[in-house]
Amino acid sequence: MSSTSLGLAALTVLDTPPIEQVGLAERHGFDTIGIRLLPAAPGTTAYPLHRDRAALTDLRRRLDDSSVDLFDIEIIRLGADFDVAAYESVLAAGAELGARAVLVGGDDTDRARLTESYAHLAGACADHGLVASLEFMPWTAVPDARAAVEIVSQADGPARSVLVDALHVDRSATTLDDLAAIPMEWLHYAQLCDGRIPRPTDPSEMIRQAREERLPAGEGGIDLRDIVAVLPPGLPISVELPNEPRRRAVGTGPWLDHLVATARAVLGAPVTL
Repeated sequence: MSSTSLGLAALTVLDTPPIEQVGLAERHGFDTIGIRLLPAAPGTTAYPLHRDRAALTDLRRRLDDSSVDLFDIEIIRLGADFDVAAYESVLAAGAELGARAVLVGGDDTDRARLTESYAHLAGACADHGLVASLEFMPWTAVPDARAAVEIVSQADGPARSVLVDALHVDRSATTLDDLAAIPMEWLHYAQLCDGRIPRPTDPSEMIRQAREERLPAGEGGIDLRDIVAVLPPGLPISVELPNEPRRRAVGTGPWLDHLVATARAVLGAPVTL
């Protein structure tokens, strides 16, 4: 994966507004960024640019002048009351900014309804030139890669997509064979980080570590090289790695340099900072 595009995920620097995130990516060797337009949970940080025309225009102009692209926007959650029409402005904003993917989480425990919701969202994403990247997470209604494939397979069109996060592969029942079974055309990017050993089994601790205490590639116990090896060559990688104590200890700049260096080492690519 020597030519792999490397992205700075929203969660890695969630306290940084998107327009400033572009500068961080430029200075520290990232090719793309991901931004969070909608909160992952009520009351958490997000930047709703779809409701702020001036801020959206400023970011579009900043990206136009940069070598850094916007890759993905976050996060649309498929709950029991999901209504695709409510997300039209989010998808339109993502398309205007040049995004390629929408990160999707599945919360509805009614599998049939969840599958239908995903199909509706995938259709809307396709209308905007986006893919609907369904991320499996062990504490959600899409707990592993097999569940994600089952849901995505029921949709139609070019927006079908499964998002592989190395941490969730390790924490779920997902096997390397499961990853290899995902149709290559459904893989548009993956998220990279390492994680602590022993693995947590309590869902609340899984969530805490995923949101607050991920580790740089090669510093934990996840078989990252094996995971990367079964993904399509050159698949874009997003470094999703929230760890505020480590980041504060060394400073944001050195921290991001370290994340790029460790990610490139796992991907087998030279590091140029």
